[in-house]
Amino acid sequence: MTKGTVKASELNSFISIRACLPWRVISAQTWLAGVLILLSFPNAFAESDFSTFWKEFKSAVIAGDKAKVAGMTKFPLSMPYLQKAVKNKEDFLRRYNEIFKGEANAAQCFGKAEPHKESDREYDIYCPFKGTPNDWENAPIRFIFELTNGGWKFVGLDNVNE
Repeated sequence: MTKGTVKASELNSFISIRACLPWRVISAQTWLAGVLILLSFPNAFAESDFSTFWKEFKSAVIAGDKAKVAGMTKFPLSMPYLQKAVKNKEDFLRRYNEIFKGEANAAQCFGKAEPHKESDREYDIYCPFKGTPNDWENAPIRFIFELTNGGWKFVGLDNVNE
């Protein structure tokens, strides 16, 4: 090849590369736009996931399905002030009534309670004392749910008055 002269095969290679370039740019832009759209909606996915989780969890508690509730719980489960954390599934099954029928009647409460969003990764359910089940102005028993690597889980119980 001499200066200023281009072989036909070299010219064809150059043209085919230039012809593909706009397609590659469009594909990359489309892919990037799709990723950005998906990343802009994590809250919507988390909220809908919590809604699905909450329906299942609530139904399991109301039905008294201890094994299913245990499967939807992260251990150790945080407990109110001066109470030991629930270490594992066996401990949870043994203490189930303490957790769900102790200060509040969770099965009764969960039928009426509305989830309260604390953050993108945490929801709470507040319940009244079981002795005053209709006193929604004083609902200090807090069931805490968190978005974990394994999805939404029941992570703690608290009495906000303590």
